[in-house]
Amino acid sequence: MYRYDDFDRQLVQERTEQFREQVKRRLAGDITEEQFRPLRLMNGVYLQLHAYMLRVAIPYGTLRADQLRELGSIARKYDKGYGHFTTRQNIQYNWPKLDEIPDALLDLANVEMHAIQTSGNCIRNTTTDQYAGAAADEIEDPRPYCELIRQWSTFHPEFTYLPRKFKIAVTGSPNDRAAVKVHDIGLRMHQNEAGETGFEVIVGGGLGRTPFVGKTIRDFIGKNDLFSYLEAILRVYNRFGRRDNKYKARIKILVHEEGIDKIRDLVEEEWAQIRDGSLRVSDEEIAHYIAQFTPPAFETLSDDDADFEVHKAANRRFFNWVRSNVIEHKQPGYAIANVSLKPIGGIPGDATDSQMELVADLSEKYSFGDVRVTHEQNLVLPHVKKADLFALWTALDAAGLGTANLGYVTDIISCPGLDYCALATARSIPLSQRISERFGDLDRQHDIGELKIKISGCINACGHHHVGHIGILGLDKRGKEFYQITLGGDASENAEIGKIAGAGFSEAEVVDAIESLVTKYIDIRESGERFIDTYRRVGMDPFKEVLYGDR
Repeated sequence: MYRYDDFDRQLVQERTEQFREQVKRRLAGDITEEQFRPLRLMNGVYLQLHAYMLRVAIPYGTLRADQLRELGSIARKYDKGYGHFTTRQNIQYNWPKLDEIPDALLDLANVEMHAIQTSGNCIRNTTTDQYAGAAADEIEDPRPYCELIRQWSTFHPEFTYLPRKFKIAVTGSPNDRAAVKVHDIGLRMHQNEAGETGFEVIVGGGLGRTPFVGKTIRDFIGKNDLFSYLEAILRVYNRFGRRDNKYKARIKILVHEEGIDKIRDLVEEEWAQIRDGSLRVSDEEIAHYIAQFTPPAFETLSDDDADFEVHKAANRRFFNWVRSNVIEHKQPGYAIANVSLKPIGGIPGDATDSQMELVADLSEKYSFGDVRVTHEQNLVLPHVKKADLFALWTALDAAGLGTANLGYVTDIISCPGLDYCALATARSIPLSQRISERFGDLDRQHDIGELKIKISGCINACGHHHVGHIGILGLDKRGKEFYQITLGGDASENAEIGKIAGAGFSEAEVVDAIESLVTKYIDIRESGERFIDTYRRVGMDPFKEVLYGDR
């Protein structure tokens, strides 16, 4: 894992003290809330419905144990004893007092964390595959390149005030777990015909009011040229992106309106001028950053552990957890353990202070102190011996963290919605809880198989509803909450934007509507088909019929 140097520490400490003075001026009435707004946003502070919210950056979703432990401490000291992990691999605190936020930022700085560029029209936190450095299907660990992107983009003087916020995602695997095709820039690592490892560059993806799957602007860019090419894209966007209408300001609109061929020509022209300049990264510099992410000291083990198999055979609940939450590791004798933050009837993505501290402790005991945050609002211990999985699960289960539902119908993505957010038009959390309770029986979840439900409380799509196999968008209809259903969305390497099924459903109707969709899928699926496979085979009409046939 990358560690701060002296420059990083000084920068974050000074930034915290600058914000402390800005808060004092606001509380003294020397500046208005409108004047304070751009200052707080540059430090990750939002004003929500009931209180200020602090969003903390977790670069590429990677945490040390001491950092996660500190996040738990901050939840207890400055919030109401919990935090909310987001689809940007960040954490949000919904109830901090404004005068205490600088103290929270100082605590973060002490463990090499901050809230810089988690808001505003800048390059936001770069995200990646939560299994980076551990996945058996990985070409190469993408995190060194994410760290280089972080350093290039933080306080970049040319890109501090872009037309709109800008998000980058990177995957090092052919199986996309980072949703790269629905980001402003997505980078997919692969090898060219010469056997060189580089990146496919995808531009113009995004969700929100006008969702798009990104388009490939370059099939292959070498590692040395990656950052000059990113700079060229950002320069073109900064120059031509619309600033007259915030709803049309994202790069996805520029790509859609001008066409990918024209944008490619502009980027290539810009790149030709800078590609051999200071942004060309040498092999030595790349090697330096790769060395910051060296694999842990794995033991040489057999991939078959007798005790592990005994525990699976003797304990059905442990067997079910392994079945859904444990993923193959690249190192024999090890496994990737997913920690679900989606207990049946719980709030997706929420973790208490004590739960965060426990996972930190368990990561030190079983996973080399390494913890990951997923864009699907769960946690990961990426390097666990198979022999330790039963002890790990036992400790997690005792703390309410042993739910065996990864990828199933109750593993729901949900934004905070109208319970917290000033932009929301409907509640997301209560709906996610009701769906979870309706489908909570584990045998039924196994029968349904993989089904990704994603819920957003407004058109901004923080819950990624556009790329849910079943997506739900909360709307306000004459003062009442209504929910629009989309079908067929996908955030994987086969990314698609879901299609609207039809008219929305009332709060009282929507869970039954989801039940009808699931029942229809089970009735018409073929052997081995997931919900998304069946939908792609039969289309919208059979599902639309069960939703609206009697209406």
